[in-house]
Amino acid sequence: MKIILASKSGVRKQILDKYKIDNEVMVSNVDEDEIKDSLLAEGAEPLIISKNLAEIKSIKVSNKNPDRLVLGADSVVSLNNELVNKPKSREEAFSILKKLNNSTHYLISSVCISKNGAMVWNHTDSSELKMKNLDDSSLSKYLDKIKTETLLAYGVYQIEADGLELFEYVKGDKDSIMGLPIKEIINYIDQLKK
Repeated sequence: MKIILASKSGVRKQILDKYKIDNEVMVSNVDEDEIKDSLLAEGAEPLIISKNLAEIKSIKVSNKNPDRLVLGADSVVSLNNELVNKPKSREEAFSILKKLNNSTHYLISSVCISKNGAMVWNHTDSSELKMKNLDDSSLSKYLDKIKTETLLAYGVYQIEADGLELFEYVKGDKDSIMGLPIKEIINYIDQLKK
């Protein structure tokens, strides 16, 4: 059973490949910022934004690929129940790290599987992360290790790379923190095979 991954995230593709889930990538090209702004204007919380984005991506690609299973995914950072967006510059990345510094935040990962243009399954997972209390110099040194395009695409920390060094503790599934709650996806796919 081959699924379509409606995401340009290389990390999500790697997770599917690691767990031997046959997949191909078809990017949804939804305007995430426009959707986030619209949902925020309606007072939506980060969890709702994550769920909606995963569903919109999945359904958009599903509409063009009937009878195929399409997996959409989205991850957001929630600090005090407020959305923390991906940085648009290195300066913004630094100010985001300053905001997260010495605080507990949640990384919310949502996935949605659609078929024939309609959602058939979804799941949202929340992980708790507590960042160490780091000085500006340590934050700058950390950011210097990350290429700008990686920073802007994936956010201020990559847990699969050097991001783990920023945290006092991480409570949650590593694959989910990297963008895909894979165990739940596997359970759903296994049920379909029965």
